Amino acid sequence: QVTLVESGGGLVQAGGSLRLSCAASGGTFRNYAMGWFRQAPGKEREFVAAISWSGDTAIYADSVRGRFTISREKIKDTVYLQMNSLKPEDTANYHCARDARKQFTSVLTPASGAYDYWGQGTQVTVSS
Repeated sequence: QVTLVESGGGLVQAGGSLRLSCAASGGTFRNYAMGWFRQAPGKEREFVAAISWSGDTAIYADSVRGRFTISREKIKDTVYLQMNSLKPEDTANYHCARDARKQFTSVLTPASGAYDYWGQGTQVTVSS
C-alpha cells in the first residue's frame, strides 16, 4: 500500500520556523518529483513548492519564495519543507504529493492535477 505521511506541523508564533517531513512508503517515490501543497479552511488548495527527482531543481509559490525551502533525502524516501519567517497567512493544512507524470524529470509543475498520491496532511498554525 502506497502511503505518504507528513509530520512536523504545530503552533508557532509569527516569525518562527517549522520543518515539515513527508515519509513515503509502499511505492516508488525516489524517481519522481514531489510537491507540497496547503489548504486553509474555506480556501482552495494552493501549491507551495516542488522538487525534482534528483533534488537539484525546485520551484516555489511567490508567496513563500525566499522563506521556504524544499529538499529531499532519497535514501530515506523523505521530502522536507523548511519554513522560516512564518506569517499568519501561512496557516493551513500542509500536504505532500507525488508528481505522477514522468520519472527522472526536472520539469516541475504547480498543477495539483499532475500529482497522484497524497498524504493526509499536517496542520501548521501561525499566531500573530
